[in-house]
Amino acid sequence: MKKVVGIRFKEAGKIYYFDPCNFSINKNDNVIVETSRGIEYGNVAIEPREVEESKLVSSLKPVLRIADSMDNYIHQENKKKAKDAIEICKIKANEHGLDMKLVDCEYTFDNQKVIFYFVSDNRIDFRELVKDLAYIFKNRIELRQIGVRDHAKIIGAIGSCGQVCCCKRFLGEFAPVTIKMARDQSLSLNQNKISGTCGRLMCCLKYEQNVYEEKLKKYHLVELM
Repeated sequence: MKKVVGIRFKEAGKIYYFDPCNFSINKNDNVIVETSRGIEYGNVAIEPREVEESKLVSSLKPVLRIADSMDNYIHQENKKKAKDAIEICKIKANEHGLDMKLVDCEYTFDNQKVIFYFVSDNRIDFRELVKDLAYIFKNRIELRQIGVRDHAKIIGAIGSCGQVCCCKRFLGEFAPVTIKMARDQSLSLNQNKISGTCGRLMCCLKYEQNVYEEKLKKYHLVELM
């Protein structure tokens, strides 16, 4: 068994396991951790607990410290800088005539990298844009193309249920959703009625699928008898 702590870096983002390193950590604490892309600021989603080592996909990186007031200040300043950076990136992308929609930007906590997220229907050659941005920000630049589901997760929207999309509120990861799920649940197969604001099948089709599969299997067995 291995002691781990679960940390998120974005609201309703994926939870990653880290080594708590004997810190006294509570849920919702903010912490500074070492990640594959540098030093990052995260929020504790799962308090320290024991898990089987076989469930860990890689070696654990450490929690460096519980965030203090200066760390919190730096994090907020990075968020402010990201808002300005995305506006600059939009201007530069237009100057280069790139068919891309910028949807988000973030600075790593250690200010070593600026990451821009965009959507596009086409492959984008953004090499010249990266050079411009690197010159302006004096940082490493990464442009990351995302899909429509990730786009919806970032910006949020109101679903047909009248609530903010599940992906924005609480879904840490997207689960596969198929048209078979709608068929099993006797829902309309009209694509417009079973698709979310992202244009893909609604994530909530997955929630009750196991129950439907169990019931269908049971009824099938009854018929056979």
